[in-house]
Amino acid sequence: MTEFGGPEALHLVDVPEVHAGPGEVRLAVRTAAVNPTDTHGRNGDYARMAGGEPEMPWIVGMDVAGVVDEVGPDGDGRLAEGDRVMAIVVPSGSHGGYREQVVLPAASVVPVPAGVDFPAASSLPMNGLTARLALDRMELQRGDVLAVTGAAGSFGGYVVQLAKADGLTVVADASELDTGLVTSLGADVVLPRGEGFAAAVRERYPDGVDGLADGSVQGAQVLPAVRDGGVVTTVRGYQGEDADHELARGVRVLPVFVRDYGQNTEALDRLRAQAEDGTVTLRVADVLPAADAAEAHRRLEAGGVRGRLVLSFG
Repeated sequence: MTEFGGPEALHLVDVPEVHAGPGEVRLAVRTAAVNPTDTHGRNGDYARMAGGEPEMPWIVGMDVAGVVDEVGPDGDGRLAEGDRVMAIVVPSGSHGGYREQVVLPAASVVPVPAGVDFPAASSLPMNGLTARLALDRMELQRGDVLAVTGAAGSFGGYVVQLAKADGLTVVADASELDTGLVTSLGADVVLPRGEGFAAAVRERYPDGVDGLADGSVQGAQVLPAVRDGGVVTTVRGYQGEDADHELARGVRVLPVFVRDYGQNTEALDRLRAQAEDGTVTLRVADVLPAADAAEAHRRLEAGGVRGRLVLSFG
């Protein structure tokens, strides 16, 4: 974007060539996933939060797949030119995933899962790492019960699958149309999504669940599902500011920001391995030309997309 706004603010621009510095690699980007986070970058929410005069053009996009075409000095030898890779991008100014060429810390880049194409690979890093971070911050133990909202979405779906791999019992929400999908992801209990979710959880677990990953950003509405002293992880920065009663019960509300795992090579490579062995399912809704990014944002904001929309750079 050269100015913030609706989907129409997205358009093609030329940017200068970039080169890999020490500890960095450059990717020839083949695909970039489209996420709700991107829409908040596009409309200026994140720039306003950061303050100051935003750098233009502003390029969004947090996960990419492509080919390493330049390796900077002082690397660890893990990556080489020609490697097929996926990566997480922490965008800022013109540094974002929606570009043909991007320089990244080598620590943010791992090989694509074996047998996986670029569109599917680019759907994993940001949402997968956010899910991994959410679970790590909760520090639940095998056998504990985790509730998940937004379980049919990409973040929520990965939370369900990774939680099951961690030995947790998962109770998830779903619409009637998504019940089969969420069940197939491994949820032990699937309850109707919406305002009654917390009450339905308490019917199944009268003392409340041990933890909750709030992927659908329901905030105070779902905190009653959690037991006294339990833990909630949230996206979009929610900290329970409107939930004094729940905080008084000792419920901890922990916002998660994927940038904290932006250079966690071990976590990203673990996701690669879990995609290879089928622990996590990569779901691509559609692939569009990069020039149609505005249409991808319109479709995403209209709702109902299951899996990731992906932009192709050819």
